[in-house]
Order: sequence, then C-alpha cells, then structure tokens
Amino acid sequence: MRARMQFPAQLLLKAQGLSVLILDVDGVMTDGGLYFTEQGESLKRFHVQDGYGLRLVQRSGIEPVVISGRDSAPLRTRLWALGITQVFLNAADKLVAAQSALGMLGKQWTDCAAIGDDWPDLPLLRRCAFAVAPANAHQEVLAAADHVTAHSGGNGAVRELCDLLLTAKGCYGQLLQDAAA
Repeated sequence: MRARMQFPAQLLLKAQGLSVLILDVDGVMTDGGLYFTEQGESLKRFHVQDGYGLRLVQRSGIEPVVISGRDSAPLRTRLWALGITQVFLNAADKLVAAQSALGMLGKQWTDCAAIGDDWPDLPLLRRCAFAVAPANAHQEVLAAADHVTAHSGGNGAVRELCDLLLTAKGCYGQLLQDAAA
C-alpha cells in the first residue's frame, strides 16, 4: 500500500525531530461549540480520526500534552480513552502549564509542535518549533502559524497534524503498512 499523504518539503523539514505535541481542546479537538443538556451538563463532540491520529503519534514516540482553559467530564473521558496522561485543565495561563509539562518531560520548546485556535494559545504558538492552527482559527492565530490545516477544529485538523508529524518523522508509511496488513 502506497502512502497518499503529501506535504511540502519545507513543512516536513520544520516538523522533523519533534517529540511533543501541545494541543488546545475547544476549537481544536472539538468544533469549538459549547453544548449543554437541560440539566446544565456539558457535551463535547470529538472526531474519531483525530483520536486515532493521537494514538499513532504516541506509538511513534511523540508525547501529546493537552492544555485547556476549561474542564469537563466528557473531556476527561476522551483523554483517558486515548491514554493521554499529560493533561492540564482549567489552565488560566497556558504558558505556565506548557512550561511545567516540558519540565516534567525533560523537553524544550524546540522539541514541540503546538496547535491552537485563539488568543490564549498565542504564547505557546510563538515559542514552539512548529506552530499550527486549524482552518477555523482566529485571524491572529492564523497569522502566527507555520501551517494552517485544511480541516477545521473538531473535524480532522488534529489528524491532519498527526499525519504531518508522522510523515516528518519518517514512520507514516510503516504505520500505514502495519494497519493494512
């Protein structure tokens, strides 16, 4: 089976050697909508392909770190199901949370890709080695990004970034072969 994913060479070079992926949640892992039941419980919609992409990057040695200004039971359930352990919720200052995560992982900003969609994500995007924004991100975030995904948040943007990182790492083809076997 031949890989069909194609990314520009300069993008792959910029993404080479990264070992940490910092992700925002609302507007990145979800569509950014806030859904509530009549009882006031929050609901979140996650894209299954984004989740599979996160599992693939974990298998390849890239550590996902989730940093969100919000917290919810649906989010905790999804992160637990994906096996993501580096989680910072209700993060008033995402930069402080990211620096804490990097310290725990023994990593530097030069080891990181980050994806965010709004102003609170800008400090992370400006420091990481590879800044990404989903297609539906705020204009200021789009301007700060090294790459803007073709997909919107909650609709495959995370999977697209995962595929790019796997391609840059040189393991996309083998993972595809393993899946097709």
